[in-house]
Amino acid sequence: MRILLWHVHGSWTTAFVQGPHTYLVPVLPDRGPDGLGRARTFDWPANAVELTPQELRSTDVDLVVLQRPHEAALAARWLGRTPGRDVPAVYLEHNSPHGGVPDTRHPVADRDDVVVVHVTHFNRLFWDCGRTRTEVIEHGIVDPGHQYTGRIASAAVVVNDPVRRGRTTGTDLLPRFAREAPLDVFGMGTAGLAAHLGLPADRCRVAELPQSRLHAEMARRRLYLHPVRWTSLGLSLLEAMHLGMPVVALATTEVTRAVPAGAGVVSTDPDVLAGAVRRYLADPAAADDDGRRARQAALGRYGLKRFLDDWDRLIDEVTQ
Repeated sequence: MRILLWHVHGSWTTAFVQGPHTYLVPVLPDRGPDGLGRARTFDWPANAVELTPQELRSTDVDLVVLQRPHEAALAARWLGRTPGRDVPAVYLEHNSPHGGVPDTRHPVADRDDVVVVHVTHFNRLFWDCGRTRTEVIEHGIVDPGHQYTGRIASAAVVVNDPVRRGRTTGTDLLPRFAREAPLDVFGMGTAGLAAHLGLPADRCRVAELPQSRLHAEMARRRLYLHPVRWTSLGLSLLEAMHLGMPVVALATTEVTRAVPAGAGVVSTDPDVLAGAVRRYLADPAAADDDGRRARQAALGRYGLKRFLDDWDRLIDEVTQ
């Protein structure tokens, strides 16, 4: 199959392009949001192929994977074919709804020419898709291997733009956790976070790392802290579990399904989570034990083979 999709979400796309198909990735001269092309910080196989809009015009496409509302018009203009009418299409919804939850209408609600694919059951429950057919294909992770050592007595946090996103990412909760452990915050837009929170630099260290280094640095920390209030399901959380890290996370959105008992501590009470951070710092053996269970749970639910098999089943169905 020749599948057209935009490079929108690097971690998700890295898993998707591991399949047996040819993945057509639009590229523009400025490599802006509508034409990023192949990833530069993730390892993609050769069957993920960059094509310009001009090249797409003369390319046979078997399926379009839409991920943003304006992509249907882009695809129609670049392909000369309308997704859903002239070429099969699915709409991959990465996010939980914002706005008037739980009454938020999906951009492709009440359509019979497209399938909405949610990445979590929570998302399908909360989006109002009307009569549009919906499916859930849970995340899959390219296994980074069991790298956990936990030698650095700190908590790893992975979040992009924590100052701008504020309460959504639980940025306001970080000072509470910083009283229990130094925080190593990885992600884009983290510069100035310590000053923003009024924390000493040694209690809130920040770094923006390429993907090739991120996993190794995460795995050196004692635990993974996930303070996010509202998100679909952070892939960094699942990657931390694959690495063998114990998880301390807010019990919001899909987290309670992703992190089973014995793999970490999940609660809506920040004081309970702070106590878990304190315990893991004091008991490396307990952290290691829970991290091993976290890895097994992640491999079982979010393994790459299951993910690709689920997608192949749906691809075969919608392209018949």
